[in-house]
Amino acid sequence: MPDQVGLELIATALGEAIPGSVLETTFFRERAAVHVAPASVRQVLSTLKQNHGYRALMSVHGVDYYPHEPRLGVHYELLDMDRVDRLSVKLRVPLDEPNVESVTPDWPTANHQEREVFDMFGVYFDGHPDLRRILMPEDYEGHPQRRDFPLGGEPVLFTHNEVSSPGWTR
Repeated sequence: MPDQVGLELIATALGEAIPGSVLETTFFRERAAVHVAPASVRQVLSTLKQNHGYRALMSVHGVDYYPHEPRLGVHYELLDMDRVDRLSVKLRVPLDEPNVESVTPDWPTANHQEREVFDMFGVYFDGHPDLRRILMPEDYEGHPQRRDFPLGGEPVLFTHNEVSSPGWTR
């Protein structure tokens, strides 16, 4: 983990390379995070990869900050394997315009992870090569990981094999 000083150096370098990209930094429980403007996330991740040694995108996560706006968040966890150093890059988008540029062209490992964030939270990744549901059926309505998603009460029906089951009678 970069310490507080290292985090500020990275944030300063990013701010100079991509003006307006860094909104704030946080260092909490020995975890460093850079909060960025959604429009600059692809540039920020590319700069961290090329100039700062964070060459592995370990994960992409969705977050719902309900009831606060901007409500939806995307967290990227980067790793510098030479220094065994992690850095989080975070952004937030409003519910009425939940669009973020896809980082899949630069980080192929983000492909299915962005699809999962889309499926579970409803964040659209512009430029994604195959943005469609990955866990829920294509015709499913809603995004089950949102905090205001209704819980329970929905029956689970397994009717696909009723007729073909041997010995089954009505």
